[in-house]
Amino acid sequence: MLKVGITGGIGSGKSVVCQVFKTLGIPVFNADEAARHLMENDAQVITAIKKLFGENIYAGNVPNREKIAQLVFNDASLLQKLNDIVHPAVAAFGHQWMQQQQSPYIIKEAAIFFESGTNKEMDVMIGVYAPVEVRIQRAISRDNISAEKVQSRIANQMSDEEKMKLCDYVITNDGNAAILPQIMALHQTLLSKAH
Repeated sequence: MLKVGITGGIGSGKSVVCQVFKTLGIPVFNADEAARHLMENDAQVITAIKKLFGENIYAGNVPNREKIAQLVFNDASLLQKLNDIVHPAVAAFGHQWMQQQQSPYIIKEAAIFFESGTNKEMDVMIGVYAPVEVRIQRAISRDNISAEKVQSRIANQMSDEEKMKLCDYVITNDGNAAILPQIMALHQTLLSKAH
């Protein structure tokens, strides 16, 4: 089974692209959704996060994501400690998920493949590219947050230009180029690579 990674910065449209692949019957593993699930349901992850931020960072089994985001986006070492808790758990969860799939290829969607080194586990890397102004607008309307918050998140991620150079394929999602023909062509390429 071919393992395909899809990446791109905040607001690039990774999820939209992955939705299309899902419609084509391709299983998609979303790392962010997995992280959310584990932060609410995995006892070890919950204990480690409480140890890092204090017991009151949780209300029941639900972490105060906004508070965590405020703390980590202003403190690189705290962000690293959080990533050291969540990323290995997500990776293990992803491996289990992959073993259960029956498909010519599967997709793993994550924002920080190259930053975390997990791109090495993939056979093919696809980048979703959109200009930074477009990404900021999308993130503002999707997440209902300020432009400053979006820009600080972008500043914490590897630049899209750098990321796209490391990818095997790039889907342009700038609002002008039609993404469907790009995805359909890529789907055919991936099916033939898988066989």
